[in-house]
Amino acid sequence: MSRKYGTLSSEFLKAVGEATGLFRWPLEYSASWRYEQLYGSRKKFQNTVSSLKRQGFIKMIRKRDEKFIKLTSKGELELLIQKAGVKKIDKWDGKWRLLIFDIPEKAREKRDLLRGLLKRNNFAKLQASVFVSPYPLNREAVTYIKTVGLVDYIRLLKVEEINDDQNLKKHFGLK
Repeated sequence: MSRKYGTLSSEFLKAVGEATGLFRWPLEYSASWRYEQLYGSRKKFQNTVSSLKRQGFIKMIRKRDEKFIKLTSKGELELLIQKAGVKKIDKWDGKWRLLIFDIPEKAREKRDLLRGLLKRNNFAKLQASVFVSPYPLNREAVTYIKTVGLVDYIRLLKVEEINDDQNLKKHFGLK
């Protein structure tokens, strides 16, 4: 599943996720003004919230006559995927990371999310269910794999060498 929403959606998901479980809605004037200054019109911001709600990432709840926004489990997973961004590595340690998976068809959506996560973490497709990278998979990506229950279908290997790896080295810009 490709990510079709923009920076505002990502930033808002982070803000809701960082709130202690609940995010007050509507925003108080100063917070609303701050978002408007950062991201453009209030209408754009309202549309983003509506879109995230429609996609099932957030939900509105009421407590004591106040409205709050809360991340759904789907939203929590999405936030985890966003946090699983690529960390820059200054020097390659000379080892390849191979991720091999065999995920059942009934978990197709999770499998597609995993592929996207691997691509964002600088893993390249070596074969159908085999991805390779010179960089380690970060902690957030591993947490995502465990959280969605894919850990039983995946093997992560660290190998010293891969035969005929010149194309891989070229792909990753390694010497």
